[in-house]
Amino acid sequence: MRLAILADTGPLYAAADPSDQYHRRAHEELRRLGKQGHSVVIAYPTLLEAYTLVLRRLGPEFAHAWLEEVLTGSGLINPTARDYSEAARRTRDYPDQPLTLFDTVLAVLSERLALPIWTYDRHFEMMRMKLWR
Repeated sequence: MRLAILADTGPLYAAADPSDQYHRRAHEELRRLGKQGHSVVIAYPTLLEAYTLVLRRLGPEFAHAWLEEVLTGSGLINPTARDYSEAARRTRDYPDQPLTLFDTVLAVLSERLALPIWTYDRHFEMMRMKLWR
């Protein structure tokens, strides 16, 4: 049985952009995930956010190739309407924090599916989410 982790936008983008400060780390972690038998699962909202960053920062040609690679190499999951409602509620649980719906949707999916999150974002620690390290 393959283990799975939920990818956040940070590591996905870092793996794509050689100028990103976490680029090397992201590639080392991808190798480690493979060695440990983990598959990478990406929520569609995370895919949309990461694709937008890649498109704007690295250009359309790079973005199209990146998207094709992601679509063939990762599992994709679509949040439910209930996931989105719960994510919206969670943003109100932390009124002093700039939590995005991207992050709270991923947190809800992580709990519902009992999957750790691969992230570089401190907000997931604050929300007490299970992280992959």
